[in-house]
Amino acid sequence: MRAGWIRLWRWTAWGGIGLSLYAGWLTVDDVRDRASSERDISAACDGLVPGAAVMDLQGGMVRAKGSDYDRLDVRRLPDSCAVYKVPGPGKTTSLFTLVVRGSAPAKPLNWIGDDSRLEPFYDSYGMESSQKRDVTAVADRRPEAQPVGDGTLGWYGNRYTTVRAECGPGSSATAPELLHVTARADYDDVSAADRQRLARIARSATKVLTDRIGCRTRLPALPGRQLAQAPSVLRPARAAGGSCRWFARHIKEQGQGRLPDRALAVSVREENPVESCLLAVSPDQVSRIAVGLHGDKREFARSALTHSPWWLRTASYFGTEARTVGYDNIVDEEKIIKTGTAGHTSGGWWASSICDGKPALHTLSSSYTYDDVLDSRTLSALFHASVGTITKQRGCTHVTYPDAGDFRVS
Repeated sequence: MRAGWIRLWRWTAWGGIGLSLYAGWLTVDDVRDRASSERDISAACDGLVPGAAVMDLQGGMVRAKGSDYDRLDVRRLPDSCAVYKVPGPGKTTSLFTLVVRGSAPAKPLNWIGDDSRLEPFYDSYGMESSQKRDVTAVADRRPEAQPVGDGTLGWYGNRYTTVRAECGPGSSATAPELLHVTARADYDDVSAADRQRLARIARSATKVLTDRIGCRTRLPALPGRQLAQAPSVLRPARAAGGSCRWFARHIKEQGQGRLPDRALAVSVREENPVESCLLAVSPDQVSRIAVGLHGDKREFARSALTHSPWWLRTASYFGTEARTVGYDNIVDEEKIIKTGTAGHTSGGWWASSICDGKPALHTLSSSYTYDDVLDSRTLSALFHASVGTITKQRGCTHVTYPDAGDFRVS
């Protein structure tokens, strides 16, 4: 009997040793896989991002890989790299994208007009009506970007951070005047910790990039506190604050009429090189407006409840950012707006000023069909209210507005 217990104990001991060795082998294998993944990520992104930081996203992982097709080369901007999580053999899921863009004479970094890239809302096509009865309640496609700190370092959303760098005196002749570097999470439910990681990755990538291409710049430090969740729910316009406070005052003085009744603002920072305000029309307001419409415009109102929501966005760009604003032109394809001018394009208007000795562009963009619902006098008054407020706040001079004829008459 005693011999049997001894044999059992020995087999148990040897089994434990074997399991320990197997677990140790798996641990070593995981370490090797992670190290290999980190090297692959760094190579895919041309050495701009530390692979370890990317692999710490989404709770951390053992295996990831850079895309074979979307690989970044800093010699040919704009460019990007994509990284995929590898949860198992033959399986990949989207994880991370780094996008690097530099200013160029014919390549805008900032867009205005009725361009689909500016659309803030997902429509309700292909969805159950019960899933999205109110198209403009939440800016679920493109909420307003929030400033990182005072905005001079860049801006962020819940799934990305964009760091900006101005290449100053002493920079290489081939360095662009301005860089935008965006680190983006390609999965849902990005945590607060991951927002911080994305901000650190974006700033670190920008530092490596500027050193490599000879861009002389100074990058501000990231804020000491965590980046708060970026708001995406629109609020009643009459109670709007921040960058939309001017609109609340405007409708109080001029009346609601056919103007938007919802707003999504950003915090106002005097140093922020980009300041925007999103305005949108609720279903109830669409219905009220539709009563006074006829013909095709009545159809516009129906579509505004599903796939063509009505919205306006004002955005002002200061300094270097003002020299990178543009729009799509049917004839010229992409067109940069010249600072110091004023004018209009399809669904977009711009005015100019000088703020703190530097150029500024002030813009108004409208969704497709909505500007046909507003008359030219309403659009002109709205734009003047927006531009007049921000130029007064920042002490800007030489304000130049579009001609009255540039505002399309309904």
